[in-house]
Amino acid sequence: MAQRVARLRPKRTVLTLRPYWALILVYAWMALSTEPALCDSGGFLKRSSGGDRALDSSAADDVGGGDGMPHLPGFTHQDADPGEALPRRLRRAAARDKVSLLSSSFVLKGDATHNQAMVHWTGENSSVILILTKYYHADSTKVLESSLWRSSDHGTTYTKLNLMAGTTIIVTNFYICPSNKKKVILVSHNINEAEHMLFISTDEGASFQWQPLSFRVDTLLFHPKEEDKLLAYSKDARLYVSSDLGRKWTLLQERVTKERVFWSVPEVDVDPDLVHMEMQDTSGGFLYVTCLIQNCSDKMVTAQFLGKIDRDSLTVQDEYIFVKVTTGNRTKHYVSFKRNEFVQMRFPKYTLPKDVQIVSTDENQVFLALQEWYQTDTYNLYQSDPQGVYYSIVLENVRSTKQPEESVLIDILEVRGIKGVFLANQKVDGKVTTLITYNKGRDWEPLAPPSIDMNGKPVTCKAPDCQLHLHLRWADNPYVSGTVHTKDSAPGLIMGAGNIGSQLVEYKEEMYITSDCGKTWRQVFEEEHHILYLDHGGVIVAIKDTSIPLKILKFSIDEGHTWSVHNFTSTSVFVDGLLSEPGDETLVMTVFGHISYRSDWELVKVDFRQSFPSQCTEADYDSWKLTDQQGEKCIMGQERTFRKRKDTSFCIKGKSYTSSLTSKPCQCTEKDFNCDYGFERAQSLKAEGDRCFADFWHDPDAPPEDCHIGHTYESSTGYRKVISNMCEGGVNKQQSAKQHTCPLLSPAQLQLGIKGQMLAVAPGDDITFIVHQEQGDTSSTKYQVDLGDGVRAIYQNLTVTDEPIQHRYESLGVYRVTVRAENNAGHDHATLYIQVTAPLQEVHLEVVPIAGTNQEVNLTATVLPSEANLTVFYWWIGDDLQPKLTLERSLITRFTESGEVSVTVQASNSRSMVQDSKTVRVFDHFQVIPLSFSRNLDHFNPNIPEWREDIGQVVTKILAKITGIPQDSLVTMVKPGLPTTADLYVLPPESTTAKRSVYVDKRISTVKQALNENNVSFIVRGGLQVLVSLADPNAGSRSGAASPGVWALSVLLLISLMASGAFMLYKFKRKDYKSHDPLLRTEERSLIHPWLHFRKLPGRNVYAQMHNEKEQEMTSPVSHSEDTQNIIQGEEFIDDDLDSQTLGNHSGVVLSINSRELHSYLTS
Repeated sequence: MAQRVARLRPKRTVLTLRPYWALILVYAWMALSTEPALCDSGGFLKRSSGGDRALDSSAADDVGGGDGMPHLPGFTHQDADPGEALPRRLRRAAARDKVSLLSSSFVLKGDATHNQAMVHWTGENSSVILILTKYYHADSTKVLESSLWRSSDHGTTYTKLNLMAGTTIIVTNFYICPSNKKKVILVSHNINEAEHMLFISTDEGASFQWQPLSFRVDTLLFHPKEEDKLLAYSKDARLYVSSDLGRKWTLLQERVTKERVFWSVPEVDVDPDLVHMEMQDTSGGFLYVTCLIQNCSDKMVTAQFLGKIDRDSLTVQDEYIFVKVTTGNRTKHYVSFKRNEFVQMRFPKYTLPKDVQIVSTDENQVFLALQEWYQTDTYNLYQSDPQGVYYSIVLENVRSTKQPEESVLIDILEVRGIKGVFLANQKVDGKVTTLITYNKGRDWEPLAPPSIDMNGKPVTCKAPDCQLHLHLRWADNPYVSGTVHTKDSAPGLIMGAGNIGSQLVEYKEEMYITSDCGKTWRQVFEEEHHILYLDHGGVIVAIKDTSIPLKILKFSIDEGHTWSVHNFTSTSVFVDGLLSEPGDETLVMTVFGHISYRSDWELVKVDFRQSFPSQCTEADYDSWKLTDQQGEKCIMGQERTFRKRKDTSFCIKGKSYTSSLTSKPCQCTEKDFNCDYGFERAQSLKAEGDRCFADFWHDPDAPPEDCHIGHTYESSTGYRKVISNMCEGGVNKQQSAKQHTCPLLSPAQLQLGIKGQMLAVAPGDDITFIVHQEQGDTSSTKYQVDLGDGVRAIYQNLTVTDEPIQHRYESLGVYRVTVRAENNAGHDHATLYIQVTAPLQEVHLEVVPIAGTNQEVNLTATVLPSEANLTVFYWWIGDDLQPKLTLERSLITRFTESGEVSVTVQASNSRSMVQDSKTVRVFDHFQVIPLSFSRNLDHFNPNIPEWREDIGQVVTKILAKITGIPQDSLVTMVKPGLPTTADLYVLPPESTTAKRSVYVDKRISTVKQALNENNVSFIVRGGLQVLVSLADPNAGSRSGAASPGVWALSVLLLISLMASGAFMLYKFKRKDYKSHDPLLRTEERSLIHPWLHFRKLPGRNVYAQMHNEKEQEMTSPVSHSEDTQNIIQGEEFIDDDLDSQTLGNHSGVVLSINSRELHSYLTS
């Protein structure tokens, strides 16, 4: 069965029916069923759990009685609700006394809180109905409660099943075997989700067998033919298989894409145990692979497509398999027909598709919707040749809708029962109009409006400004929506919601019906109704789509010409959905609903069987001939006649009913031919009629790609016969008088790949190279293969014979593999680079633990094994989500702000990835003291990071103990290489600020004194003592600070300010500063002696204090104390805003420098 047009939506959808209730309906046993409507045995009902609840739940007790027994009101059409005004035809139909119905209600007691229900009606002469009600919690996306009900009398009564006595079991889903509907599987778990299990039934749910599971089931997929085989997709993306109806499971594969798993297609795939799947490889790419369920290990899967494919792109449908590949901003679509080699799908050259949706694949043709680069909410329709390769456009600008987290919905519908008939909604300049085609898109025309309305009054609607328009989109719930309804066994019968006018109006949903396949239409209701076909369309049931409760239904037994009404329940209910027994011959239906928003689920069975006591005979039928809107009898190349039951016959058509009566082929005319690939009709050239013109990019005389030397081909005339068209003789627009000999074509679009697409391999791995040629002659082409390690070979007809090239690389390295295809017409080549490398074992990040703001910091990565080639390094610095990429193992960076910065390096060589992280502490100011070690330490230096870290920690601990400096203020980093050296970082105390203070660090002299006195040593292996000393006893400590350029600029500015200020003081206020400041102590004046040598330290600011006009320049005549010298030569932090500052712990000491002394300082 082909995928129908109307199925362009997810298999399960959630939609809002009205403000308080929602309904989901899917077939419980057929995941790809195409019944549009309400005539199926399975469904999934959903109602919302919140909102305003206007009705009292006590009303539920009046239906069916408090004991759960059914209530049989026995209403007939005479019991119609008098409050509803009936149209004239409804009132006339009420006089037909022969139709009587039986209704019975049953309440599912105790399920008032359950907001979802799954329904399965076994059918096939079975009276069993299974209903699973669930309380689905939307926030947690979990099923919190469930109940399973079973009826064995067509829904008259139900029994609540207890699956496991004494244990609360929550059933989340159930599945029905499509080839044997008596086999049912429930997916379940206990209340705390600790145990997951299946319940298996082979007798329609009369009994169940418990089967524990070791994994959590997401979905099950039955084999289409073999009833005991099924696949299970788990929550962790693993695929399992069972051959005994779920009792024993085997893991097939991991990293499988959800909903991209397909069983073998009967009569297409050779082996019924074949599984098609899309899976992710270790590099993160996605592959299309197949395997047999008996052995699906990594070595046994077969990559059916050369290279990686896009995620969620694999589709297996009938004889066709589709994948797509995106490279850069271009997407290519590929198709395989009858499991042959994949070929790129050929759309018109400048189509540039953004998205492609498969509409149908039946009758050896692909019908698809393609969104082109300029489209947003519309698609263009295309048809293919039988192989699904070449596509021609058939209709532009078909409306589309994309709902959140759901598939794209295309406004096109295949009319079931008559092949070649489609309805589509076209959107042009914001206006939506409905079109119909009778010849698979070759011609489209608007729907003819009815001549009178439902009350018999004339309708003022004249073409071309006014037509009939229908809502074709599949709403979220097809069981309760106003979609168009058609049926395979009811040809010509179409019913749907819409309006008449110049365009489709969203809020207008009048109901229209046709019984002659769209030639004439009739209005039947003024509001939208839910529709259900019974007995091959012999009975049409309609219930109003409304947000208020109701208790009547309407039905017609003459294809909608007249309607009767029936009270299906004594108490009005909110209708959630309709369901009928599967099989076209059924006359029993069930209405699902609830009396109030707090009530239990109520099921109302409506039985029409007593009104049709006998089977129809040939005398009960009339015949009708299919025509289009212009009266043309030849549709798709043949005249067809169908049966129609007489209005006066009260009989059941039954299971043996066939609608088709006769068919006769017609002679072919121009209307039986469509434009070929590369051709299209020029709509603007009306004088040319239906002539097909070649597109500017297409050469009709060019040979086809599969044209081999020695063969002949015909030039395209621009026409091809509509596929499935049955015409004979007459005009043959496809026949060409031009015969050509296939020329020798040079090879083109040569592709070289590896089976499995793993371009990075380990030494000794077996590699299978695959050569593919898209264009050019292959029969006389030679292929020269160079594998890059000295191995060369020449092949003949390599791409024809599909001979694999197998090889094994033993040594690490990068190998350049080339293939050159050459014949007498030309040549082409393809290149592939193979990385043979061992997996990375470890990476270690080398970085200084302490860094200054805006200073250059070197990051170095050491990789093991060291011979790893083509390693890419990803550097993650701080909170930046964009890494820096290098091929070198080092990187120079800067940290602009103080604080702790996390640095991470990841090393990748295509086969593995490892990482290491370090934290760098960034300061505005700190001191660095270079250290050296006794030479005997070099003999024990393995030059590995762990050893260096241990030595550094030992030195830090010893220094902290000897000097009394807190250990967290000292950091020792041993440098790589020999001789062994280190840097000691002395961090500023937390209480010291970088600005607005003058601070003297006495710790520097203390550390140096300890090192100079040889007090720092430790013992290494063998009892050898290692002495730690200053690397240069005569050198001072280095300081870490901001960028030198910043301070240079600051000093220049400071010079200018100081010179100007000193000059002004000297000019206007020059006095003997020595005699005017009794406050200065001797040691304070010694700070500013002109001969004192200031040493400019990197990152340290030197400031001058300017006093106000009444102050004098001050100096100290006394000598320097040792502490004072340490202050000057150690840490000098003097603010740049020229305020008075304190030096170290000497409160009240003011430093002032005149211009002469400043010059002396700078020159020193």
